[in-house]
Amino acid sequence: MDTMQETRVWYAKNSDEVLREFDVDPSRGLSESEANSRLAHYGLNRLVEKKRRSVIVLFVRQMNNVLVFILVAAALISALLGELSDSLIIAAVILLNAVIGVIQESKAEKAVQELKKLSTPNTVVKRDGTLMEIPSEQVVPGDIVVLDAGRVVPCDMRLVESVNLRIEESALTGESVPVEKNSEMIVESGYTALGDRRNMAFMSTIATYGRGIGVAVATGMNTQIGRIATMLEEEEDERTPLQKKLDRFARLLGLIVLALCGLMFGISVSRLFLQSGSIPKESLFEFFLTAVSLAVAAIPEGLPTIISIVLALGVQRMIRQNAIVRRLPAVETLGSVNIICTDKTGTLTQNRMTVKRFSTDGKGGELEGIDVENPVHRMLLESLVLCNDAGYSPAAAAGDPTEVALLEAGFRFGITKEKLLRNWPRVYELPFDSVRKRMSTVHADSHGTHRMFTKGAPNRVLELCRSVYTSEGIVPLTLKLKREIERGVEDMSEDALRVLGAAFKEAVSERGVEKDMVFLGCVGMIDPPRLEVKDSIARCFRAGVRTVMITGDHRHTAHAIARELGIAEAPSEVIDGSELDTLSDEELSARLHHLRVFARVSPEHKVRIVRAMKERGHIVSMTGDGVNDAPSLRAADIGVAMGKSGTDVAKGAADMILTDDNFETIVSAVEEGRNIFRNIKKTIVFLLSSNAGEFISVFTAMLLGWPPLLLPIHILWVNLVTDTLPALSLGIDPGNPDVLEEPPRDPGESLFARGAGANIITNGLLIGILTLVAFRIGLHLSGGSIQHARTVAFAVLAISQLFHAFNLRHTSKSLFQVGIFGNRALVGSFLVCSLLQLAVIGLPQAARVFKVQTLSAGDWGLVVGISFLPILFNEIAKGLTRIFIMRKQGKRAGL
Repeated sequence: MDTMQETRVWYAKNSDEVLREFDVDPSRGLSESEANSRLAHYGLNRLVEKKRRSVIVLFVRQMNNVLVFILVAAALISALLGELSDSLIIAAVILLNAVIGVIQESKAEKAVQELKKLSTPNTVVKRDGTLMEIPSEQVVPGDIVVLDAGRVVPCDMRLVESVNLRIEESALTGESVPVEKNSEMIVESGYTALGDRRNMAFMSTIATYGRGIGVAVATGMNTQIGRIATMLEEEEDERTPLQKKLDRFARLLGLIVLALCGLMFGISVSRLFLQSGSIPKESLFEFFLTAVSLAVAAIPEGLPTIISIVLALGVQRMIRQNAIVRRLPAVETLGSVNIICTDKTGTLTQNRMTVKRFSTDGKGGELEGIDVENPVHRMLLESLVLCNDAGYSPAAAAGDPTEVALLEAGFRFGITKEKLLRNWPRVYELPFDSVRKRMSTVHADSHGTHRMFTKGAPNRVLELCRSVYTSEGIVPLTLKLKREIERGVEDMSEDALRVLGAAFKEAVSERGVEKDMVFLGCVGMIDPPRLEVKDSIARCFRAGVRTVMITGDHRHTAHAIARELGIAEAPSEVIDGSELDTLSDEELSARLHHLRVFARVSPEHKVRIVRAMKERGHIVSMTGDGVNDAPSLRAADIGVAMGKSGTDVAKGAADMILTDDNFETIVSAVEEGRNIFRNIKKTIVFLLSSNAGEFISVFTAMLLGWPPLLLPIHILWVNLVTDTLPALSLGIDPGNPDVLEEPPRDPGESLFARGAGANIITNGLLIGILTLVAFRIGLHLSGGSIQHARTVAFAVLAISQLFHAFNLRHTSKSLFQVGIFGNRALVGSFLVCSLLQLAVIGLPQAARVFKVQTLSAGDWGLVVGISFLPILFNEIAKGLTRIFIMRKQGKRAGL
């Protein structure tokens, strides 16, 4: 970045100083040669495009996962065992997992590219004393730039001339209303919010009214919008809580498996050496293959793919709920969100100015209280509609948002500009002036009667008046009446309403003079909260999720909206950007728990606030719709952009996009995220308890010196086929409707907390013991046939896991309470997998491949009887747990 462009506080200097520093005469502008020289020095006036990740890089990122490494190891092991088909199956699992991730993330981050699109293709500059239109990319620092209504600002500018200039800056600053610019203003140095730099114009904002001339002080990446682009580039993607937990678990699992396999190999070799005094190579290789099969039993091969599919299915459900998730892991992160940081304009509010209250002769109320049969009320509305340059219809509106709001208010009461102008066409006007802070129009009827209407800042309108239109007619403006009017204005202002006053007079000529007018009254307007937001915030509160407002708007306005929505009550819960700058990181961290509203903040402030919350251990969601929100959307754990009103930049930086711009959808997404995490946890517990059963049975049989209990192909079949469908079915288990009544889970909480670890161990032991028992019974019934015994054990291992899947539907409720058929997908997977298991044992060709033998009806009865025991065991355990909890609660109630 160029230091001259970046570090100078141009808004604190007068325009002459700025012109001298850039060595330019505003009447002539730069010479063409000087402009070319500066273009070579500063570069093109465009944003540097962030390099997009290729599909190959995205694919490699998907593979960079410890669980995937374990899967690769499993494939190599299977190949070593001579089971090439198993290796191919595992390879397919790895590729499927990577492809799903690449498809979801191939829409590479487009934030900086969308920022680039915001720049206007052409701009008017003065060079060599001549006005010319050039591509905005060729604007250089020192160029004299001309603005008029409708033109996009091509760079950051210090205004040197302004005539009624207003610029729409909401996407950059969050302000709902176009900002009045004043080139004569000199702002004090030190921190000043962008919205308060009234003598500046910023790249990619839009001039909506008036005209202006300015000197370019920053271009390209040195502009305010360029700084946002830089922050977006610097912000790195973070892994979600679940990803971090799975990485830690995979590393731990890998170490444990290697240690146990090494231990088993060592025990087997040592025992043989002690028995025979030597170790034949054939036995050594057999022990190695047995230890490898043990590793295959312990590795949950399908876990990464199943989690990806569960997340993808969750994404599809959320699309139907108007939430588009751009990154799969973001779905899970939503479930642990405990702070929602939200922008005000366009997110909590409608980003549409609306007249809320009115006042005539010092009295008034809500706008709904206007009576158009009352001549004073009607004249007030007519004056605001006629003294207006905007256009409005229910289908479309054009013009200044404040004036559009006035037309909309009139329309609600049947007063339209078109009808009024037919009877009172405009014949003269005094346009709005930032010094006068008012505008006036003169209208004439068919009889030649002229009437002047004026609207503007109440004090500037009131100073023109000598009388007041009241219910008793036109009366003199006494000191008492004036104070009542001023109190009404103050009441509206204290509620953060923008107040406009209106007056009229019968003009004696076409060119009326602004004096001796009749005061009509005032209206107060605001960008109103969205209707559904208050209830949504209350739901968040009950769910243990705190809502915090972070906005570029004024402190007073932000607090008024926050108070109305139930976000904050006391003024002490509000802090603004200037005060924020006085706090160290430690002081900010200490005050975070008390602060609910951050007002008048810059994009850098927003990022700092989000990071401070994350450092305190919070999982933070940030919502927004403007360019100024993009860096904080990237910095948050979950960035949520508005799909309708949001800028493309915000959408490009977000993890999730709301297609209905509804804050309620965020709450629904949090609910969905919590249920998805629960389902993922059910899947993990199911797979690990099943694999634990396989490991325990194989490990124990080896310790006892039994023949190999299961062959590697049996273990892979159970892991990759029989487990997969039930695990996926658990992943789409119907959500718990009461999930939002619980506090958010601790992001640091282990995957094995809340009884999950005990569940894995106890059910793993149970399945393992049942498999061993089945082997011994099969061995006994067949007169010592190892193949028959192994077949019975193989069948029990698979079918008992299918039954066990039903236990995972709820941690404490009985299966009969949640409903056996409550998850039809699980019932279907049970039937399909049972038939597949029956086929690999019952069909001769499949039996030969799997090295098993067909079982009799009696054998299958034995298999089903043993396999059903996990259901019985878990139902008894859940019943005892419920009795214990009820007794405990009863004792507390008795106390």
